[in-house]
Amino acid sequence: MLISPASLHSHLGDAKYRIIDCRFALNDPEYGRLAYLQDHIPGAVYADLNKDLSAPVIPGKTGRHPLPDVQTFLAWLQQAGITSEDIVVAYDDGPGAYASRLWWLLKWLGHADVRILDGGLKAWRAAGYDLSTEPATPKQGAPYEATPDERLLVTAEELHSKLNDASVNILDARAAPRFAGEMEPIDPVAGHIPNAICAPFEENLTPEGVFKPEEELRRRFATYYAHGKAWEVICYCGSGVTACHNIFSAHLAGYPMPKLYPGSWSEWITDPNHPIAVGNE
Repeated sequence: MLISPASLHSHLGDAKYRIIDCRFALNDPEYGRLAYLQDHIPGAVYADLNKDLSAPVIPGKTGRHPLPDVQTFLAWLQQAGITSEDIVVAYDDGPGAYASRLWWLLKWLGHADVRILDGGLKAWRAAGYDLSTEPATPKQGAPYEATPDERLLVTAEELHSKLNDASVNILDARAAPRFAGEMEPIDPVAGHIPNAICAPFEENLTPEGVFKPEEELRRRFATYYAHGKAWEVICYCGSGVTACHNIFSAHLAGYPMPKLYPGSWSEWITDPNHPIAVGNE
């Protein structure tokens, strides 16, 4: 699930590897594409969170990053030169928040081998490896054919029905101040989904910005899986992106993949019938 800069460097030019640059900034949607044009890992194709990894926003109905239309996303995979047999490596600036979105989308489609570059481009630069300024021109193959596994997600209605289910743990990947409703820099309403647990995605990382060892992640997620595989864990965040980081980390630690509420907080608050909680409870 993870690949080191050294390992990826040894596979540059390998026909089975497809490298995807997922850099993005919520406060500057053009940042990632411009950064890619400035420099990127050789052979990498750029994936734009808004345009490639999400569907268009429907104001008042969807969250900020709805899941992409399946056929549109499959067409993008073909354009990016990705086949179901390839080893896909996703990276961003470092933390893996945006890379984990692509990882989840591909797992949703049943892709067998998707990895995140541990430490992202920051770690690649620190290792002294070369960068390219030439945009990749991938060779398109046959259409990517796949059927999404809807068991990996929950809808707002399904989540609403589970709020008081003691066998369900709902994890919020946002930082504690946003969870508590003390601040909300992005969405128009502050707070969290009732009975959710604050589980910031940054706590999956070391101070150096790489993923913590698997045993540490296993301890972190242990309480959320206290009843074994029968315990249901659902992840959300602001818009369904950093929640994928918690899903990736839990699975990396050896637990069954938590489910994703893709609409997340930004969709939840569009329905006035959805309850809202503030504070740390």
